[in-house]
Amino acid sequence: MASDPEYPRLSTWSTGLRCRCPRCGKGPLLHRYLKIRDHCPECGLDYGFAEPADGPAFFGMSIVGVVGMMAFMAFEFTVQPPIWVHMVVTLPLLALSCLAVLPPLKGWLVAEQYVHKAAPPEFESLGRHGEGYGWKGQAERAARRARKDETPSA
Repeated sequence: MASDPEYPRLSTWSTGLRCRCPRCGKGPLLHRYLKIRDHCPECGLDYGFAEPADGPAFFGMSIVGVVGMMAFMAFEFTVQPPIWVHMVVTLPLLALSCLAVLPPLKGWLVAEQYVHKAAPPEFESLGRHGEGYGWKGQAERAARRARKDETPSA
């Protein structure tokens, strides 16, 4: 029985920004523009763990927003163009920049999820009257555990 091949740990920046498989670094991660594939065609890694949610959009808008505003202000203060130039040039440039950074950021977040072995969140049952929720519920559970530890076992 042959064992699975060992894969070296790859850079999340390298594989993520190139939108490659976080395990082998060869197979494509995305299908079309932003759809994550079911599995890697090269090494067979199941991408079921991958769920970056709104992370790429948040990071993309933040990065493009800061850099874009710096460029916008530099352009405005040096050239002082009329407002229509901003409507025709600056706005489309910002929108295209946001769209351009989404796939690499999504690849990077998926690679980070793979490296850190991200799993879907697991929620406890709230029990009666919402006990077990928040810091109050945690204190109640800790007190119950402490009482159980103090009782002598028969």
